Amino acid sequence: MTTIPSRLAQMTRISSSRAEARLRVIDLYRAWVRAAPEICTIYALNVTPTYLRQSIRQKFEQNRHVTDQRAIEVLLLKGQQELQETLNCWKQPDHIYGILLQNNQRPHRTFLQKFYEGRDEDAVLPAASGTV
Repeated sequence: MTTIPSRLAQMTRISSSRAEARLRVIDLYRAWVRAAPEICTIYALNVTPTYLRQSIRQKFEQNRHVTDQRAIEVLLLKGQQELQETLNCWKQPDHIYGILLQNNQRPHRTFLQKFYEGRDEDAVLPAASGTV
């Protein structure tokens, strides 16, 4: 398959209302779900398209609580960008496994468990977190 940079390219646009943003999110979700079989064949993943669809749904469900219009726009932009990069083969299979298929949730640990490990990861902010 050849790489076509303009494949799936869209003009950046801003939703005028939450209802329009919701429709755009649904369209993006449908595009990801429809692309699942193609992603499995392009990257020769040893998972089924059904499993990939479930992990895509989980990623969308993680952001269900977002209500800020600007945050929704950023998430839409990032989601469209990820879809375009994925379908244009601009990623390695490890990216697909790491981003889409890996569960990022940490198991809940008590203060003492963290203390015994010698670090408190929740108290340390990543350098690119944007908070001061």
